[in-house]
Amino acid sequence: MAPPRHAGLPAAALALLLLAGAARAQQEYEANKQNNCYGTDGSSVLGYVCNATGSAPPPPCDAYLIYRSAPPYSSAVTVSYLLNATPSAVAAATGATTVSPLATSSLVLAPVPCACTPGGLYQHNASYTIQGPAETYFIIANITYQGLTTCQALIAQNPTLDSRHLGPGDNLTVPVRCACPSRAQAARGVKHLVSYLVMWGDNPSAIAARFRVATQDVLDANGLASGDIIYPFTTILVPMKTPPTPDMLVASPAPPPPAPAPPQQNVPAPSGGSGKSGKWIGVGVGVGCGALAIAAISGLICIRARNKRRRSVDGESGVGPLPGTRTKAGVDFSSSAEYGALASGKQTTTTTTTTTTSSSSLSSVMRPLSASDVRGAVEALTVYKYSELEKATAGFAESRRAAPGAAVYRAVINGDAAAVKRVAGDVAGEVGILTRVNHSSLVRLAGLCAHRGDTYLVLEYAENGALADWLHHHHHHNTNTNASNHLLRWRQRVQVAFDVADGLAYLHHYVTPPCVHKSLDSTHVLLDAGMRAKLSSFGLARAVPEDAGGQLTRHVVGAHGYLAPEYLEHGLVTPKLDVFAFGVLLLELLSGKEATFLDGDTREERLLWEYAEEALPKAEGVARGEVRAFMDPRMEGDYPVDLALAVAALALRCVAREPRARPDMDEVFVSLSAVYNSTLDWDPSDYGTTTGSSIAGR
Repeated sequence: MAPPRHAGLPAAALALLLLAGAARAQQEYEANKQNNCYGTDGSSVLGYVCNATGSAPPPPCDAYLIYRSAPPYSSAVTVSYLLNATPSAVAAATGATTVSPLATSSLVLAPVPCACTPGGLYQHNASYTIQGPAETYFIIANITYQGLTTCQALIAQNPTLDSRHLGPGDNLTVPVRCACPSRAQAARGVKHLVSYLVMWGDNPSAIAARFRVATQDVLDANGLASGDIIYPFTTILVPMKTPPTPDMLVASPAPPPPAPAPPQQNVPAPSGGSGKSGKWIGVGVGVGCGALAIAAISGLICIRARNKRRRSVDGESGVGPLPGTRTKAGVDFSSSAEYGALASGKQTTTTTTTTTTSSSSLSSVMRPLSASDVRGAVEALTVYKYSELEKATAGFAESRRAAPGAAVYRAVINGDAAAVKRVAGDVAGEVGILTRVNHSSLVRLAGLCAHRGDTYLVLEYAENGALADWLHHHHHHNTNTNASNHLLRWRQRVQVAFDVADGLAYLHHYVTPPCVHKSLDSTHVLLDAGMRAKLSSFGLARAVPEDAGGQLTRHVVGAHGYLAPEYLEHGLVTPKLDVFAFGVLLLELLSGKEATFLDGDTREERLLWEYAEEALPKAEGVARGEVRAFMDPRMEGDYPVDLALAVAALALRCVAREPRARPDMDEVFVSLSAVYNSTLDWDPSDYGTTTGSSIAGR
């Protein structure tokens, strides 16, 4: 059954309401009506009213929102993305750093622009992508946004979505409750209105005291009398003549309680009367509202809790755990020392020690790295003499370069092929990461050599070179390979995506602390003799503890076209940075285009992920013709369209502009596992594809 449609306010009634509000310089309070999603659609729950029909509609203003930090929105930057605010402005207004986690329930102050919409309501628009199957408008409004919007306003703002059948991936426009001063308020010097979230224990006098304004001004701004009840998960407008300051977010001492009334005995309950006179306004904690809210919180926690996959990597090729102990030492080298200091143990760094226990969770503790830890990590590798590497690479001959201009050479050591990478300067970070990871989708570090200020890393050799060479018509990496064979078929492309997702999921979810690669692109994905993909180039990789909320850097580096917006704009480093780059990689595998390419029509450079947003605006619903138009024409249609569509939809989720809208890599890996299994069973003859194709076997 289709959900009931909101009739909306008649024009005459809305006009009368606007005139009344302007005369009294106040807005109508929600009064707990926001809990009845389908029974109430009055103006109080749709938003604060404004006069959009007059000859001079009110101009936009700077408003402020109050939000209480709670995971996953527990830092200025995460709250900013939720509310569509500027992270630096939120951090400055709150008196916090941009990415440092805040204590749970700390008040966050978000400056936002507020404007009068054509519908006669003030609002600030944010966007939200539904993450789980059980999220509803009620949960999003009252739990995620904590009452800064209402389920009624969400229904009205998103008419194309079935409000009773929301699903993961649905994109919502969220009308956030804000308001601008009325003419009467402006005449009294009011310049800003703060949308304050009411919680249990709040009352207007305490709210007014927090923001250093008169209680009566708060009452008047919300159309309240001294005995009216206010409710949790509703907003109260606080009129202010100057912008709020961070010290106002700290709890102020509560006013002294009124003198206790004399004891009464056998007093019958009053039969009538409002009992408003002389009473402080208390928060109305209705049983229905409280029960619903608690149930929603519990449900949402259950929805968002993930049981992480635990996979054993014992037996995989790579550097094993340090011998003689049941603890896995995660060495996190600093970025200022060379190999000599590492080998001597003089380097000052940190380590994370993860103790193996019988429980399902692993406990980790940070401690200073000792000299024995450093020596242990280095002793797990082979230390080569420069003369040995010089001989293995034929004197670092030009013919041994992996690619023109590259500092990587093919070597033969004890009869086995290896790659020797010359690095000028600091290698501590890359060595530190590679000595503590062990996964078949990550290149293995076998040894190193220090010579005249340069460090030579001896790495696992990938016979088929970089993925970029196969996708973008470059054939320099293997002169013995026929150029006509440089075409990745559908199964091979899915295998590559599966391997890279597996490696990133390992770095993000099974390395302690989690590691962000930071420089994922098609030149750093290598293909071995069996066309299995391996992640390489860990020079920019960084450990990001799960509870840190991310890190900031002023040193923004990486391949153009792969860098996420929040990294380019704010230098924010989180695992979602790799997710974005992986989405671009998926688009490369689908289209055959480079991450940045020259538009054939305009002759201007374009970003592949922005092009994909236009070509595949709604990946689940696009026509097969649009999918085929996006795909690499060199595949000549030899791919299952339905699976290509699924990969395109996943890629678009990965390159979402907001980090919180992107899936985690473990979710990406699970999605690609399904595509991979379906691809193994795919028979091109069932799809009527061309008969001349040569599909790679399983």
